[in-house]
Amino acid sequence: MTSSADRPPRTVLAAFEITDEPVLLAGGKGGTWSAGPLVVKPVEYLPETLWRAEVLHEVPDSADFRVARPVRTKYDTWVADGWEASRLVEGEPDVRRQDDVLRAGIAFHAAISGLRRPAFLDLRDDPWSYGDRVAWEELPAQGSPAAMVLLQPLIDARRPVDLVSQAVHGDLLGNVLFADGLPPAVIDWSAYWRPCSWASAVAVVDALCWCNAPPHLLANWSHLPQWGQMLIRALIYRIVTHDKAFGSAGWTSNQVNAYRPAIALATTVGSDR
Repeated sequence: MTSSADRPPRTVLAAFEITDEPVLLAGGKGGTWSAGPLVVKPVEYLPETLWRAEVLHEVPDSADFRVARPVRTKYDTWVADGWEASRLVEGEPDVRRQDDVLRAGIAFHAAISGLRRPAFLDLRDDPWSYGDRVAWEELPAQGSPAAMVLLQPLIDARRPVDLVSQAVHGDLLGNVLFADGLPPAVIDWSAYWRPCSWASAVAVVDALCWCNAPPHLLANWSHLPQWGQMLIRALIYRIVTHDKAFGSAGWTSNQVNAYRPAIALATTVGSDR
């Protein structure tokens, strides 16, 4: 149960001029609240929050996707006492709509393709950033025995790639909302500087491992650049991140087995590309 201490403080509500009572939202990391027309949540990494707010404030409206527009405080800042706010966007996630998720992600990435690489990416230090660096050979692959068994065939199949990187959303599958009559809404942007096809691959492997997606989902998107190698890196990223966050105790037989079919598919595709 969430304690009252987890609720947005009154000072935060006042700063964002919120008069409605906050309601805890399901999903995410358990700290996101809706309050009338706004959503508030704790800031995880301030430089990323400030950068993301400036970008999303300026992203043009699109017929292909929506975004949750950030909201400034009455003091004209993006953050109040460690909390950020955005407009509540209509819709619900639907992980069964994998192709629609990827199409929304591709449209979003096209809209932000002109961004410069943000400096905070070199300083961000969390399990996800660690997993990303290992996937792209910026750090060596190390981990628990369970993780290394899963990683070894992926590492063996990994090959150099030559693709342009840009700002991308690294966690699309559960962060695209659907509402009748509206474009999909891209929310909770986890920023990375990688090829767009890698971001799509992360969504695909998530769907394969955790959402009972059919194997032909890989074929649906095989036209994306260096697809096999992007799948391999997406799996390395997810496995290393999980291992970094939870260690040996975090691996159940179900979790290990969930990765095995996706690894077999990715290494088969990756060996051809």
